Amino acid sequence: MYGNDFGPKITADGDAGDDPALLDGFQRTLDAGDRIEPRDAMPAGYRKTLIRQIAQHAHSEIIGMQPEGNWITRAPSLRRKAILMAKVQDEAGHGLYLYAAAETLGASREELLNLLHDGKQKYSSIFNYPTLTWADMGAIGWLVDGAAIVNQVPICRCSYGPYARAMVRICKEESFHQRQGFEILDTLSRGNPSQHAMAQDAIDRWWWPSLMMFGPPDDQSPNSAQSMAWGIKRFSNDELRQRFVDMIVPQAKILRLALPDPDLRWNAETEHWDFGPIDWAEFFGVLKGDGPCNEQRIAHRRGAHTDGAWVREAALAYADKHVARTAAVA
Repeated sequence: MYGNDFGPKITADGDAGDDPALLDGFQRTLDAGDRIEPRDAMPAGYRKTLIRQIAQHAHSEIIGMQPEGNWITRAPSLRRKAILMAKVQDEAGHGLYLYAAAETLGASREELLNLLHDGKQKYSSIFNYPTLTWADMGAIGWLVDGAAIVNQVPICRCSYGPYARAMVRICKEESFHQRQGFEILDTLSRGNPSQHAMAQDAIDRWWWPSLMMFGPPDDQSPNSAQSMAWGIKRFSNDELRQRFVDMIVPQAKILRLALPDPDLRWNAETEHWDFGPIDWAEFFGVLKGDGPCNEQRIAHRRGAHTDGAWVREAALAYADKHVARTAAVA
């Protein structure tokens, strides 16, 4: 998921009234490395955590369509336009898979969307930054989708079956998205000086927000420890962030682009790349609604939902008519 895992602390034993015998069976399933399925007994806290995480992930997919959809009509070639359209369509599909996974936990899609529109559920802070140039499509593909892959591949082994299975296809498609971004930046970096400068500017703006995607430091992430104990998360925010940096640094050298961190250096002792301090004040500010595009993103989402009401109503009317016809024939 997109890692802004920040909310009210959830206790390990779930809500009061959970049956101890059922909780024991739940824990045995986790200890055996098996998956929890929708009809299995689970702690109320486990269900609540999953709904929050899956909903945030789904919201991020559909809100994330906006920064890139903004460039479909301005793509530099028909090929680029077709690829970007396909990518944005993929993101819509990812949201659909994830809302369906949340529905298996008893949360309706309508309920989750209403919570998003009312500002009561969050999406990834990364999508509250503007896409100023075509090179941003490359930076989003390479950095943002690259961070998403690092975050999401472990969720394919999540303890909750529907979420884990949804992530298998999502991760396969995200890998193509990252390659698309890398190829855009590679083309620009090999171009004329102004094209190379455009690519470098995009990296300068998207590098630090991409590192923030993994969520706050472990000592400031109230839900991470419990999510890991339940097998929802497999690695901590800081572990995933380090994996991402270690993956991206050699790729940046291939692209002939510089990462905007003067403290970035190889640590022979840890065999990892050390990186500079992250501006967490910026992260929490964007998370609270003070980012460059927060208001724009949610206003557009509300407007699209309102404008699409007739489509939902027509689909429901057709479904009701189909049920009635089937019943009449029977």
